[in-house]
Amino acid sequence: MNFNFREIATASMILFAVIDIIGSIPIIISLRNKVGHIQSGKATIVAACIMVAFLFIGEEILKLIGIDVNSFAVAGAFVLFFLAVEMILGIALYKDDEPESASIVPIAFPLIAGAGTMTALLSLRAEFHVENIIVAIVINIIFVYLVLKSSKSIERVLGKNGINIIRKVFGVILMAIAVKLFASNINQLF
Repeated sequence: MNFNFREIATASMILFAVIDIIGSIPIIISLRNKVGHIQSGKATIVAACIMVAFLFIGEEILKLIGIDVNSFAVAGAFVLFFLAVEMILGIALYKDDEPESASIVPIAFPLIAGAGTMTALLSLRAEFHVENIIVAIVINIIFVYLVLKSSKSIERVLGKNGINIIRKVFGVILMAIAVKLFASNINQLF
């Protein structure tokens, strides 16, 4: 086992920034108001299963279509960069239609375990040991569960301005991570 606190902390921060559960509180509140109840436990368990499964079989899927992890990491750096731009500037470069129900599908996927999270997981896999990434997933899933359970209280405490500030700070961190990910994997391609 190659447990490394620095890798766990870095992977946790990257996943936290990409999942952006704090920034998703307005969406969660809106869904809760429309349909009444969100199954927080079920949504987080499904999201965790999706992330762990993709961590292990994502690379095999890439091999099947002829793409190496470094190429995916460079592409992932671009996705993370654009996610960071969205977070910092408060614009939507890509927007799904708003879901009509707050079932597991819109919460677990794509809100928690969406395309950005999948990209981040495979990009992390190119640089970190798997066990450290799994610990980071567990840390984030626990945090996601707590946020889903107490989203109304969090919104009252932070207010809209507080949520926007947190979102922008994590956007800058995510942008720096994207640049580092690009720089460390681009050399492997040539």
